[in-house]
Amino acid sequence: MIMSLYYAMRPQDLVVLLKIIAKGTQEWLMKDLALELEISNSEVSESIKRSIFSGLLSSDKKTVMKLALLDFLKCGLKYVYPQKPGGPSRGIPTAHSAEPLASMIQSNEIYVWPHANGSVRGFSIEPLYTTVPDAVLKDPKLYELLALTDALRLGNAREQQLAIDELKDRFD
Repeated sequence: MIMSLYYAMRPQDLVVLLKIIAKGTQEWLMKDLALELEISNSEVSESIKRSIFSGLLSSDKKTVMKLALLDFLKCGLKYVYPQKPGGPSRGIPTAHSAEPLASMIQSNEIYVWPHANGSVRGFSIEPLYTTVPDAVLKDPKLYELLALTDALRLGNAREQQLAIDELKDRFD
């Protein structure tokens, strides 16, 4: 029982997996992920162990099981890591307020990850991990993946389906 609790997924595990996908065929080391995500080396190492145990990452530590991850994002994310918009804040657009969904969905509600260097005001959304806003400023591919992931956490059925379709395209 204690062993299975040790391997329970944490929100930052999704960030690490999405970062691996964002890297595509580019070679990387765990220390690269740690530096780029602003997560400690040990936390990246533990995250990778949890993802392997959960069947979301292959034992070679390099191949994300994309269909399994997509299934989890589609069916479980909003229940395991739910999010409700908070008060107004300056920040970085996310969910349907960020591309690619921003050009597909018209909405008066703007969602942002609070950040001092943010370009817009909107309802605050707690990112999956505290360093997400800084990490996405350095990686446009990761930004799209995490914004789409937030659309799954927050969106209505149409927004969620658009996000799944866009994630499928980016996972291929």
